Amino acid sequence: MSANSRPGSTTIPQTPAWAVGDHTVRRIDEIVLPAQTGPWLLPGATTDLVAETPWLRPDFADDQGILRLASHSFAVEADGMRVLVDTGIGNGKQRANPAWHDLNSDYDTRLRAAGFAPETVDLVILTHLHTDHVGWNTRAEGDDWVPTFPNARYLTARTEWDYWAGVEMEEARQQMFRDSVHPVRDAGLFDLVDVADDGTDIAPGIRLLPTPGHTPGQVAVELSSGGERALVTGDSIHHPVQMSHPGLCSCVDIAPELAARTRNQVLDALAGTSTLLLGSHFPPPTAGHVHREGDAYRLAPAAPGNTTVRG
Repeated sequence: MSANSRPGSTTIPQTPAWAVGDHTVRRIDEIVLPAQTGPWLLPGATTDLVAETPWLRPDFADDQGILRLASHSFAVEADGMRVLVDTGIGNGKQRANPAWHDLNSDYDTRLRAAGFAPETVDLVILTHLHTDHVGWNTRAEGDDWVPTFPNARYLTARTEWDYWAGVEMEEARQQMFRDSVHPVRDAGLFDLVDVADDGTDIAPGIRLLPTPGHTPGQVAVELSSGGERALVTGDSIHHPVQMSHPGLCSCVDIAPELAARTRNQVLDALAGTSTLLLGSHFPPPTAGHVHREGDAYRLAPAAPGNTTVRG
């Protein structure tokens, strides 16, 4: 089933999955982002620079040096809890970015096929409050937007909320808050977490780690079980090219120098360890282990096992 299949398809999509001890992490695909996303998001990642990094091809860049990027969530089964990390762009939302505007993806079908019917989700973790990470927080019900996950608590860092509450937002971002954040808060499902400098546990085997720079309160999500660990990046690392060039920042980083320092710290801590890195916008194979390569890093991909869950 392609990433652009529509709801109502008779084929149940396969769900890429990784084991982290007793936890299972599933990638819930939304869309493949268009080719122009890379040059816009990471303008410093020129085709010449990408060509100098051969390990990016063919998975993470094409033969012309154009980066591949994707939008997806991670659905985690952890000690009986059903946890969703980020919620993508969302369907039917009015967006300034043409690639995100009025989507009609099969995300809901894929989520259910993975065994994560929305009413069964216990916890939604929002790594940060950007449009492409909060969209499926809500769904349309008539003329209203209502929480997609009515029995879940939605978590984000207090620092993140406080930042956006204190700045003047352009209309497009205000619209995103109106349709994808405020309805959850109005329903009493939105919780703020004080994230300590060394991280904060929010459930057994699930820890939030501060990764500021892209936004002030962005977090990464650490999963641990049975001596095994994984880290969901959020947008502290948008694309593997930033492993070879950790100083390469995105056009939407609020504090680029801080974002680069954070990225270096994350990669330095993971390099040479068995911790699985799960990229929030990395195209398939999406996950891997960080290795040092000179003064920088590279990703050794870890292919998932494909599971089909029939609920």
